Formats: sequence, C-alpha cells, structure tokens
Amino acid sequence: MIDRLGVGLAALGRPAYINLGREGALPATRSVGEMRAACWAVLDAAYAAGIRWVDVARSYGRAEEFLAGWLTDRGHADVTVSSKWGYAYVGGWRLDAEVHEVKEHTLARFTHQFGQTRSLLGDRLALYQVHSLTPDSPLFDDHELTAALARSGVRLGFSTSGPAQAETIARALDLEVEGRRLFTAVQSTWNPLEPSAGPVLARAHDAGVHVLVKEALANGRLAVDPPPLIAHLAARHDVGPDAIALAAALAQPWADTVLLGPAGVDQLHSNLAATTVDLDEDLTTLAQPPPDYWAHRASLPWT
Repeated sequence: MIDRLGVGLAALGRPAYINLGREGALPATRSVGEMRAACWAVLDAAYAAGIRWVDVARSYGRAEEFLAGWLTDRGHADVTVSSKWGYAYVGGWRLDAEVHEVKEHTLARFTHQFGQTRSLLGDRLALYQVHSLTPDSPLFDDHELTAALARSGVRLGFSTSGPAQAETIARALDLEVEGRRLFTAVQSTWNPLEPSAGPVLARAHDAGVHVLVKEALANGRLAVDPPPLIAHLAARHDVGPDAIALAAALAQPWADTVLLGPAGVDQLHSNLAATTVDLDEDLTTLAQPPPDYWAHRASLPWT
C-alpha cells in the first residue's frame, strides 16, 4: 500500500495552518530554517519508507522551495511531484496574520504562478492542479484560461473543497479543449466525516482519472478528537486513530493516492501504521451533512 501514499507539505511549508495537533510537532520558533529542516526530515523519512509522491502548492508558503532544495540535495529522480496554483500565500511568515492566502482563478494568476513553480521545480513537476475549484469559479467560463492550461505542456488536475465537491468534480471533468478532456486528475477531501464525493470520485477513477484523497484526517480532527468508533478500532488494532482514518481512505478502491499531512516524523510514522490495518467496518456511518462539516472546517483557527 505504500505506493498508494503521498506526502502533502501544507503543514510544513509555512508557519501557520489549520491542522489540529501540529503545535508540538513543529519547531518552537518556526523560522524559515527550522521549518526547512523539519520538512526535509519528513521527506527523508517518507522516502525511506517507500513514498514517492509529494504534493505542494504555491500557497503553502515555501513548500515548493523546500521540496526543490531537497530533491536537488538528495538527488532523487523517482519522486512524482504535484503542485497547485490559484491561491497566493500572503501571510508574511506570521502566525498572527489576518489573512494567510488569497484565491484567484484567472489567466494572470495562472501565468504568474506557473512561472514561479517552473522556476523552482522545472521538469520535476508531473501534475499541476487548480487549487480548490468550486462551482462558482470563473475558470468554467474563461476560455482563454482553459486554453492556456491546455497549452502548458504539463498534466493538469484540480482540487476541490466545500459542500459541493461532487458537483464541481462532475462539471470539471466535462471540460474539454479541442475535443480532449482538460483534467486527468482530481484531488478531493474524503474522510469518514465527509465522504460525499465518494461516488463521483469512483466514476472518475473508472474513467481513467487519477484520484488523490486529501484531508483524510479531517484537518487533524480524527486524530486529536476521534469519534468513539474510530477510538475503539484504534485500540483493537493497536494503532493511533489517525491510522484508522487513513486505512478507511485506503480501503476505497477508487483512491489512487492518499495524501498524508504530517507535521513531523513521529506523526508520519503513526500515519504509516495505516498500511497494517485491514478494515471491515464502514466508517461512513460517521458522516456529517456536508454543509455542517465545511462550516466547522471554516471555523478552525490558523495556528
């Protein structure tokens, strides 16, 4: 199952994020140098475990820069790199910033950020994704933008968020440029609390689209404050609740890559225990109404 895991660097490329349970895992001062070292330590441990997919984004602070430096220093040529454009990081490397990122799905934003990503990652970039596509995104009606995406020369995908993930996925996968499907990968939130995108993700997988699962731990909620069922299964399997939630994602046959989001090496090793768990239980019985789930997610503080 290791070949179905990837590492996302949202929690390691910038000092503040909304993941719960990261405070004790990160360096005390979270300077750029300390965060780089923490990021490289996680990447080293993940690579040693056999993980060969790393996911970053322009809005993840210096995540692309950290990853590019690590790849050059270590000389690894067998790592699949995905990144995302659309959000810009504006937090100024501060924990107390009023705004940490700003979204814009425009041709100007794509052109600018694609150049930034290419300057750092070059030909290592295997997949470039629209960050947090939603049904109201101007991308759907911007033919200049979709044409520019099609001309980029890189494999294209999109990530989704919000209660209308299923609608977004279905609509985006219908986009074509010159008779060819624009997007051949999708990265969506799926976890026992928010499994609503599952059926459309299964159809996407069956159509040959690469499906990546993000936020399998519900931004840390399932690890820090797990529902009784997950806590019970964790005790039975002698693993952490994070491993149970991740095992639930890995149990979905349509999930091609399940992304981990550890803030440190210990969290990574705890996550990796998911590969030892064979779940028979259907954890989607824990599902919340999508509007409730996403309202709670929006209320999480950046720490």
